[in-house]
Amino acid sequence: MACTSAEAKIKEARLIEKLKKYEVPKLQGPTIELEELTGEERFYMKKMSQKRSNYVPVGRRGVFGGVILNMHMHWKKHETVKVICKPCKPGQVHEYAEEIARLSGGIPIQIIGNDTIVFYRGKNYVQPKIMSPIDTLSKKKALEKSKYEQSLESVRRFIAIAEKELELYYRHIALYGDPNLRNSHAMSIAPSKGFRRSEEIQVMQNEVNNSSGETEAGESEGMDSSEEINTEETEDIGSSNEIEATESEDIDSSEETEATETMILIKDGSCHENQVRF
Repeated sequence: MACTSAEAKIKEARLIEKLKKYEVPKLQGPTIELEELTGEERFYMKKMSQKRSNYVPVGRRGVFGGVILNMHMHWKKHETVKVICKPCKPGQVHEYAEEIARLSGGIPIQIIGNDTIVFYRGKNYVQPKIMSPIDTLSKKKALEKSKYEQSLESVRRFIAIAEKELELYYRHIALYGDPNLRNSHAMSIAPSKGFRRSEEIQVMQNEVNNSSGETEAGESEGMDSSEEINTEETEDIGSSNEIEATESEDIDSSEETEATETMILIKDGSCHENQVRF
């Protein structure tokens, strides 16, 4: 902020130097005979100026030779002429009234609002030979001067705002300290915090890996135990099959013994029958 205000002050000095080239030494204008107007005459002049539509504009160039020339041209046929100043700052209309009265020799009889002046030419008005005063700028130079004045005004406004903001900034520092120092301290602390945070993340990752390894080991042990259970079940199934096979063999052997016994009984019966017959 201080740097920009310093640059603005340098620019302000340059503009002031350029505006000095457009300064014109003030010469003595036409002598004005003090004419005392009665109240009736002044009232009449005001009414006549309101009814008539002749006027001379004063624009951004300000008061230059062309404005005074146009006033004398209006005074050929009219006793009064209105000078309308637009744009016009507050209070500037009075400065224009004094300057135009000095250059033209007219009498300001009324100021309407903040931008209109009514001039009376006088009772003994005589049109001058040189209607554009010597101590005024030309149209071109007046425009150049107005541009420099406008830029100077904007630069001064910027300087005022910058100085006010700088004052508020110094007050803030006096109350709460310099924020730049706080930011640098925070930046110096931030790397250590980041390193600690990375270490914590690494530890957490290691814990997660260990827990995943334990779960995998538990799953592998579970698989082994399930395989053992399956093998035992298969062995039980085989033993049950062997028992069934032995039982079936016993049944067959018992059937064979029963068959042999029946054959023996049959043979004994037949022998007994043969003996009886004899």
